[in-house]
Amino acid sequence: MTIQGLLYIALVFVLVLGCAFPMGRYMAAIFEGRLKFLAPVETGFYKLSGIDPNRAMRWQDYTVALLLLSVIHFLLLYAILRLQFYLPMNPQHITGMSPALAFNTAASFATNTNWQAYSPESQISNGAQVFGLVVHMFVSAAAGIAVAAAVMRAFTGGGLKAIGNFYADLTRITLYLLLPISLVAATLFVIAGMPQTFGPFLTAHTLNAGSQTIAIGPVAFQEAIKEFGTNGGGFFNANSAHPFENPNAWTNLLENWLDIVIGFALPIAFGFMIKDKKQGRALMAAMAIILAVAAVGTYAAEAKGNPLQIADGVSAQQGNMEGKEVRFGVPASAMFNVAATGTSTGAVDSFTDSYTPLGGAIPLFLMQLGEVTPGGVGSGFYTIIVFALLSVFVAGLMVGRTPEYLGKKVQAKEIKLAMLGVLILTVFILTGAGFSLVTASGLGSLGNNGPHGLSEMLYGWTSATENNGSAMAGLSANTTLLDYGLGTAMLFGRFAFMVPILAIAGSLAAKPKLPESVGTFPTHGPLFIGLLIGVIIILGGLQYLPADTLGPLAEHYLLYAGKTF
Repeated sequence: MTIQGLLYIALVFVLVLGCAFPMGRYMAAIFEGRLKFLAPVETGFYKLSGIDPNRAMRWQDYTVALLLLSVIHFLLLYAILRLQFYLPMNPQHITGMSPALAFNTAASFATNTNWQAYSPESQISNGAQVFGLVVHMFVSAAAGIAVAAAVMRAFTGGGLKAIGNFYADLTRITLYLLLPISLVAATLFVIAGMPQTFGPFLTAHTLNAGSQTIAIGPVAFQEAIKEFGTNGGGFFNANSAHPFENPNAWTNLLENWLDIVIGFALPIAFGFMIKDKKQGRALMAAMAIILAVAAVGTYAAEAKGNPLQIADGVSAQQGNMEGKEVRFGVPASAMFNVAATGTSTGAVDSFTDSYTPLGGAIPLFLMQLGEVTPGGVGSGFYTIIVFALLSVFVAGLMVGRTPEYLGKKVQAKEIKLAMLGVLILTVFILTGAGFSLVTASGLGSLGNNGPHGLSEMLYGWTSATENNGSAMAGLSANTTLLDYGLGTAMLFGRFAFMVPILAIAGSLAAKPKLPESVGTFPTHGPLFIGLLIGVIIILGGLQYLPADTLGPLAEHYLLYAGKTF
């Protein structure tokens, strides 16, 4: 490791955390409906769609609206992908996807996962990218933030019967947050050299009288919402390692900022909404500490180099540069990877399959924690609220007192729902990976044998279920088993977790908000932050330890023992 590398990681955190505070205040104003500078546009949407933004929704109504919209958008995207050959903006005359691949892709983009089991340059048209994928990048991101806003409202008062209006939340979040910043970021990307065109691919004539097709399209705008909405689905198969998707170090830094700034701003917005900023800062601190340790740990593992390459005479000075872009280097690549797996983005500017075992294990572990560092847009916040409830429950057990969080009693109903949400993810990840590894189809998808093959499959199922979307490149995912299996895992990982969260929000909203007393466990200081981090690691991560031991940790042992695997 070098001082310059550590300073780069510190720079990313300073830029993100510094902007999280004003953005958090701004987002609180959005959630409370106080912003009016786009009121004519907002009102026009409501009139066009027949929505009454003032209608208060119970948690059941909010959930039904969310699920109904998601089902409709899933079916629309599936139809677009199947019929893209006949639809406009297809200058390359790309044929429709197979039923299995269309199901997987529709599930992926409807759930903010953006897992790509296809090659974008050759398997999806410009029209399907813009009107199919990009639309869902906005809708799925806004839906996640809307659920976070609903959870925040549960703590704003006592005896509440409603947690907001889903359609109003979705409209305001898109109109006031996602769209304007994405437009600004896209403009900066175009200035930096990213393509933004609806024209056909280019043909270049090479020096040896040959020709080469160069894929271009509306890249810049998709790239902006890809990162800002923690989506991750790239216009190119190489994702942000492609020079058209990430031209230089400045765009890499901007993408890194876009990737995690909303996740850190949401706890700050929470503090403004409940009129207690210290609570929001405590949640943000827990997120930041875990992510910072992960970033430095990944950088250290990669900076040390690959011992097998070093034994063959490769210099260790630059670290493990396999699978990394020279224009970014090890520290920027490690920070980007950790940010993408600490959130639900899953974008890459380097390839995790080429990382050292420990360097690849840390991104995997971040996903297994539930992606709360800072997590996907919206999902990271409501997931850390689940862990906060579990933390005060553990604290209450230790002192023999009914647990409370922000004046709300945490009782059996909330804890059961919280554990249901946590365990449903674990079941899908471990069962799915285990089943795939005992079938011929699953084994045939692996690019490697032994522990690394296990790591590839475990990473794939973790990524899909946690709605991340990144993958180790050695896994061939476009098979019937993985298209349908991982697609189903994405849907359950998203909605089987969201529904219990909204039920918790409804239950807590209805409870009276109790004043703080002498016996109230403080949830804004270092003690609570440490307890919260411990609960996240123990309940979120250690249930995967046996599988991780046989996968990346076994790889690490064999690598440094000088054995092949």
